[in-house]
Amino acid sequence: FVVVCFWFFVLLVQIGAKFMFVAGMFVSGCVTILFGMLDRAPDGPVFIGLCFLVRAMDAIGFAAAVTASFSILAKAFPNNIATVMGSLETFTGLGLVLGPPIGGFLYQSFGYEVPFIVLGCIVLILVPLNMYLLPKYDAIATKESFWMLITLPKVVFLCFTRFSLSACLGFLDPTMSLFVSEKFKLPAGYVGLVFLALALSYSLSSPLLGLLSDKMPHLRKWLLVFGGLLTALSFFLLGPAPILHIESKLWMFVLMLVLYGFSFGMTGVPLFPEMLSCAYDNGFEQGLSALGLVSGLCGAMWSLGGFVGPTLGGFLNERLGFEWAAAIQGGWALLSGLAIGIFYILEASRRRRSSLQIPPGTNEERVHLLASET
Repeated sequence: FVVVCFWFFVLLVQIGAKFMFVAGMFVSGCVTILFGMLDRAPDGPVFIGLCFLVRAMDAIGFAAAVTASFSILAKAFPNNIATVMGSLETFTGLGLVLGPPIGGFLYQSFGYEVPFIVLGCIVLILVPLNMYLLPKYDAIATKESFWMLITLPKVVFLCFTRFSLSACLGFLDPTMSLFVSEKFKLPAGYVGLVFLALALSYSLSSPLLGLLSDKMPHLRKWLLVFGGLLTALSFFLLGPAPILHIESKLWMFVLMLVLYGFSFGMTGVPLFPEMLSCAYDNGFEQGLSALGLVSGLCGAMWSLGGFVGPTLGGFLNERLGFEWAAAIQGGWALLSGLAIGIFYILEASRRRRSSLQIPPGTNEERVHLLASET
């Protein structure tokens, strides 16, 4: 997925965002249905090979849709990117809330195949709807490249923030349900309810954080910094870390999930518009080409964190236990929050020094010359 996100930027300029989005949805819907049919495949290497092939195709379709969707969103709402992203993240939260119970009901009632067939058919139904509703955006090839974007210092720190955000969320996938069921002796149905704390907190706070980010862009840096620090705090207390000698309680676990959902929105919602404005400030032309660069880079960093988080987190959970694994995983967020905070402080001090070095009469002379020319 990481490689595909970079590759799709090139295609985005050539084939357009709308076609890439629709094609990605079509591929993802088809392979989702195919994934539900894999139980009919022969056991052994054939089954494993087909699983990898289907999931790889799903990653390609998902990468195309996500890369194009970010570009379409920013192109359609250039002045309210964070607000629209925050509103859309509400539906991401709804998907996280409704997906497990609906999928579990379909699985228990009709078997393994039906949940994937239903979900795939829903995605395929949305393909002609988007073909009709979405406008066509033409892209003009520019000289900018991924290398020019990722060599910007601010973009590097924002990429690390995006990576840490995904890694922390990915860590919870293979570990949280096991910890909750073993530690608090909850039945399977109640374990799913614990996940609601994170999903609801994120989906309810995202629109407000997006609106705040658009109305007061100068607050984005503080949202990114304190979002990372709050995420680190929530993971440190999620177990909680054995060094604190605090007994693990279910109410405290749920409270930390609520805090994490809020901090997740603080970091995730303003990150894309902040990276996009950084690209524009450094000479990137405003258009679909730059949007494809930024959205592809965001998608790549998200997928990289989605791979490292569960892999490293699962290893740490098996060796050290959930309490220490969660605390160590929160270190990603702590490092990103401190790093981006130090960068903003150094950037502000550098701007202050440069403004002090300008001769006092320079601004007045420039205004006088412009007035005389007009």
